[in-house]
Amino acid sequence: MALPLVRLASLDPVRGFVAVGRRMSITLAAQDLCLTQSAVSRQVQALEQMLGVALLKRGHRTVSFTPEGERLFRAADSAVQQLQDVFELLSQSKQRRPVTITASIGVASLWLLPRLGRLQQRHPGIDVRFAATDKPLDLQAEGVDLGIRYAPVARAPAGAQRLFEEAIVPVAHPSLAVTQLDAGTLARHVLLEFDGARRPFLQWRDHLGSVGLADAPVRSIVRFNQYDQVIQAALAGQGIALGRVPLVGPLLAEGRLAAIGPDTNGRATDYGYWLYQADEHPRDDVRAVAAWIASEAKSAEAPGTAGL
Repeated sequence: MALPLVRLASLDPVRGFVAVGRRMSITLAAQDLCLTQSAVSRQVQALEQMLGVALLKRGHRTVSFTPEGERLFRAADSAVQQLQDVFELLSQSKQRRPVTITASIGVASLWLLPRLGRLQQRHPGIDVRFAATDKPLDLQAEGVDLGIRYAPVARAPAGAQRLFEEAIVPVAHPSLAVTQLDAGTLARHVLLEFDGARRPFLQWRDHLGSVGLADAPVRSIVRFNQYDQVIQAALAGQGIALGRVPLVGPLLAEGRLAAIGPDTNGRATDYGYWLYQADEHPRDDVRAVAAWIASEAKSAEAPGTAGL
């Protein structure tokens, strides 16, 4: 027979115990609950006194479960998590929840943001939040709905949809009047380089080697730790950059940048851009934004509309 409701422990001691169990630390649990360590300790002790059993083994700056504590934690953690989920759902029902998208800083600034107006026109009732970071995020852990990951096929997120492939082409502002990449061009113009995570096709040394210019002297190289800074410098006429065609396509189409060399489609790589989502069955607004991103990517790869 179930324990009468009147004899059930109040939520505060149970919440304190669950917080300690999730962190295996009274100090961290206190931070999570915005309480003092002594207050959390008292909550756990009150629960132990009520049940008449020890729930935690306390060591020097360490805690661990007793067998009874582990059994209670499994049940209490599940129940508290359900309460958290329901409380969140009910509290959000009164306000519009934004669709959160994460992407690298370069993808966010060069590909997503220029298209934001079209998303707002198509879905004016959807709020969007961007989380631009070059660090891949665990979507569920970070509360993010959609992500665009830059990765080779072998490391694409499970269940991800390919948006477009990576391709590289040298680009410069039209005012520099650079039409080909040769020894003379390298001697006259500054090279702009992304000094981020190692990507062979984004480093000038590798690119020059692939086009037979490995031994050609270069005037100088200016390096940036964000890719969008590389492109901003190119737009300002400060040198030649290695353009990632999916990202600089609109700038090429508008004539703000010019591709250098005969192959304006760029040198293909084994990397691509992948769309993935936190939930297998997302909300309607998340599905709508995901479909919009996919349609924009398809439009960008259509013949004659690259980057538009």
